[in-house]
Amino acid sequence: MSTTDIGRLGEKIAVRYLRRNGYKILERNIHQSHNEIDIIATDKSYIVFVEVKTRTTKGGDTYLPYGSPAASVTKSKQMRTISAANQYISRNSRLRHVKKQPRMDVIEIYLEKENNKLIKLNHITNAFGAN
Repeated sequence: MSTTDIGRLGEKIAVRYLRRNGYKILERNIHQSHNEIDIIATDKSYIVFVEVKTRTTKGGDTYLPYGSPAASVTKSKQMRTISAANQYISRNSRLRHVKKQPRMDVIEIYLEKENNKLIKLNHITNAFGAN
């Protein structure tokens, strides 16, 4: 599988996880001014902008010598995501009147390299600031 295919698989797994946990998926892979938001969802209190990071490992080991998937969400990526989220909210009139606060989450997906089987999913809520 290509890295694009692995990323898409990770996003599908994340969507399935979010739905099972009571989130309503509003959009996927939304582009705002050259920035992409992987998943936009709502729960009881928040409109949630989710960055999904997927990594493959050998032998089911979730230790990655170069850091966790969430570590790849750099400060610059965070700022671009926040900007895209603000643009998304301002351009969607149905959301401007919703009393839900925005929240930025990261979902880490660990897949077995040989068969792309899910090893671990880590949902980091409020992973970085929306202020």
